[in-house]
Amino acid sequence: MWKIGVITSSNSVYRGERENDCFPKLEGLLKQNLDAAVAEHRLSPDNIELLKENMIELVDRERVDLLITIGGTGLSPEDVTPEATELVIDRHVPGLAEEMRRSAMEHSRKVLLTRATVGTRGNALVINLPGSLPAMEWCFLAIVDQISSALGIIQGKSENIAK
Repeated sequence: MWKIGVITSSNSVYRGERENDCFPKLEGLLKQNLDAAVAEHRLSPDNIELLKENMIELVDRERVDLLITIGGTGLSPEDVTPEATELVIDRHVPGLAEEMRRSAMEHSRKVLLTRATVGTRGNALVINLPGSLPAMEWCFLAIVDQISSALGIIQGKSENIAK
């Protein structure tokens, strides 16, 4: 089973002005699709340095295999999750980010406005998901079938063979 960390990045959720409706939904999706539970969840304001510190701590110190961020991927000046992720990851996995947007476009073309990034840090996979409930679910479901394979390859437990 994979060790999973989640960071919700939202000023309004962090300040308690809005309910964190995406996190419980993501927990259910992880259980249903990966038979996995979240080991660590953190709330963060939309702040590059705080997000970066949380990401590094969860991957390097807490040793999560999969780090998922929720929120902060849009176009507003406050949305800085992709920028924080760029400072943390070693390599990009553009196919997963592209598939999230491509698949979610079947539901709404507004998903084209998400700047979500996917990459690796060491032996961990880092996935940015949008902070709106339907878009978060659409994007996650678009790539969930590849997460275990990606983690197996990253961690040297399986071969990188296209099938």
